[in-house]
Amino acid sequence: MSRMNNHLVIMAGGVGSRFWPMSTTSCPKQFIDVLGIGKSLLQLTVERFGELIPAENVWVVTNEKYADIVAEQLPTIHRDHILCEPCRRNTAPCIAYVSWRIKSRDPKANIVVTPSDHIVINVQEFQRVIAACMTFAGDSDAIVTLGMKPSRPETGYGYIQADLSSPSLRNKNIYRVDSFREKPDRETAEQYIKKNNYFWNAGIFIWNVSTIVNAFRVYQPKLAKIFEGMMSVYGTPSEQQAINEQFPKCENISVDYAIMEKAEEIFVCPADFGWSDLGTWGSLLQQSHKDLYGNALIGPDISIFESNNCIIHTTQEKKVVVQGLDGYIVAENDDTLLICKLSEEQRIKQFSSGE
Repeated sequence: MSRMNNHLVIMAGGVGSRFWPMSTTSCPKQFIDVLGIGKSLLQLTVERFGELIPAENVWVVTNEKYADIVAEQLPTIHRDHILCEPCRRNTAPCIAYVSWRIKSRDPKANIVVTPSDHIVINVQEFQRVIAACMTFAGDSDAIVTLGMKPSRPETGYGYIQADLSSPSLRNKNIYRVDSFREKPDRETAEQYIKKNNYFWNAGIFIWNVSTIVNAFRVYQPKLAKIFEGMMSVYGTPSEQQAINEQFPKCENISVDYAIMEKAEEIFVCPADFGWSDLGTWGSLLQQSHKDLYGNALIGPDISIFESNNCIIHTTQEKKVVVQGLDGYIVAENDDTLLICKLSEEQRIKQFSSGE
């Protein structure tokens, strides 16, 4: 499989505001400099695939209202590779659309699909794993997903149960999937991590374009019919109008339900490269560099005294002084300042919406 057939698909249509007040529905998490390093999570996602995927083979699927933000943050991406969904229909229609779109241009495409708002600490190991999985999936009918080795009984992630008894003949580090498990309760999560064959589901998929298109034809024929029927308009000025008309007809369904839990040739590659979906302020604290007292300071001018286990995210041009806090979030954005206990962060969305 030639490198020129490698394609990257980034799903960037999420509208979540879990990092309020820094992220909002008008500028969600994937477009924010969450880590305070001058790059958004979307930009970091593209960057870590740079050694594997040619720039001309990068695709971003997003909500139509975010297309200009994507174009601004990713100026090297062809504008016609920013595919706009007219409405939200979960990940299966998103992936079906971009798969047929890529197939119309490159029938031999080898594709990796990733969310836009995750972080990876060990980029070199990440690249090694992705390259191995793309080789595995490139010339076969295998669907590969990444399984993150769990470090704690996390209830916020789905899990993948792997059959570790017999590795694949073509790659001893890739195994068949026994089952996909929904986000568990605490007790169940604790049982999972006592075993060595349960992994966090990172939502990263690798497959050949023919494999995924055929899977949709077999397991989701209605979706397949919609996107197969638009082959003549892909890459033409009529594409967006056709998508605007047909996309709302798609079932609202995740690719996990639509394909992964039904297909037979499903494999998982266990991996450990410092991954997080950054779903909470607490997860950002966990992934950030911390001082001797467990505080993570993200911003140019922060002084902190007699405080422990806090995350301070103040990247705008202000001097910030914090004293006497334990387990707090301090975050600002424009005219909004948040000071909240980390243990209460699930209520932040209520604060932001005024509920």
